[in-house]
Amino acid sequence: MTDKPVYLTREGRDRLQAEVDELIRVTRMEIAKRIQQAKDLGDLSENAEYEAAKNEQAFVEGRIREVQHQLSNAQLIDESVNGEKTVRIGSSVTVREDDGEEMTYTIVGSAEARPGEGRISNESPVGAALLGKHARQKVTVQTPAGPMKLLVVKIK
Repeated sequence: MTDKPVYLTREGRDRLQAEVDELIRVTRMEIAKRIQQAKDLGDLSENAEYEAAKNEQAFVEGRIREVQHQLSNAQLIDESVNGEKTVRIGSSVTVREDDGEEMTYTIVGSAEARPGEGRISNESPVGAALLGKHARQKVTVQTPAGPMKLLVVKIK
């Protein structure tokens, strides 16, 4: 894991904090009970339930470490600025493609990216290309499908 900043909205930080709290307080205990129950059955060498619980425990512990790392490197996105002149992390940007279709994206950190919901990472090709741009500025984005030309219509 790197120590690069993890850009989060307050909502995203709260969601990650709730997830790690749930994993630590509830999920860990449930898995520990399953492991103990499997041990009580005897021979562990052929105990599928024991193996499954140990694998789940490893996954959960990894997720706890990952989320704690994200939270410890979190930089909150200032969402209070209105009437922005340039695109930054936290901006909602309406762009028009060459075919006239308009899309609105919210630029967020990678931990909160949900492209299907219009929340794209600042590290994605489109997100990175839009950072620092202003309204009426054109940008060409290199995507796996080839170059995509966008016009920044509105920033909020």
